[in-house]
Amino acid sequence: MDPVVGGKQLKLTRHQKEKLLTVFTTFFKIGLFTFGGGYAMIPLIEYEIVERHHWIESKDILDIFAIAEATPGVIAVNTATFVGYKVAGFWGSLLATLGVVIPSLTIISLIALFFQEFQSLEWVGYAFKGVRAGVVVLILGAVVKMAQKGEYTPLTVLILILTFGLASFTDINIIYLLLGGAVTGLIYQLGLNRKTLNSKKNEEDK
Repeated sequence: MDPVVGGKQLKLTRHQKEKLLTVFTTFFKIGLFTFGGGYAMIPLIEYEIVERHHWIESKDILDIFAIAEATPGVIAVNTATFVGYKVAGFWGSLLATLGVVIPSLTIISLIALFFQEFQSLEWVGYAFKGVRAGVVVLILGAVVKMAQKGEYTPLTVLILILTFGLASFTDINIIYLLLGGAVTGLIYQLGLNRKTLNSKKNEEDK
């Protein structure tokens, strides 16, 4: 069925419908087969949107994850919304978001209904222990891959060390660390741009 906007039904081509279906099924699979939250989803998200479908270039994936993490909400949902919009506009963002949310919402709802029964099953506890171990590996793998793609300068290395130290050995709120990194990067880039403009101006004056 074609979407309705402003009381008018939009006619989608076959190609557009196939693209929307692909967006939905891709993020549905991501939501269905990943455990442990957004960071554990990163390897599968990157594989699907970069390597398999080529919706996003590899060099841009870190920026997308940074935006998804900096904006309110879950990183996987924010990434799905952004990528879906880039691929197929509003309907792409809507279907991508629904695709990544529906599996988790369904599973959590079922678990909530039978939570006491689940807790009493010994094999469920064993399964969760195995899942936790797998999630740790997935997150470590995501960290390594993202670290390999990062652009390192003395400033970014300093921010990395300070953030790691403060997050690991103090009780400072993570929000302050994110805001501090964002402000520092903004000030540094504005200063760098100003220096570049001044250099160009001096060359033109000569």
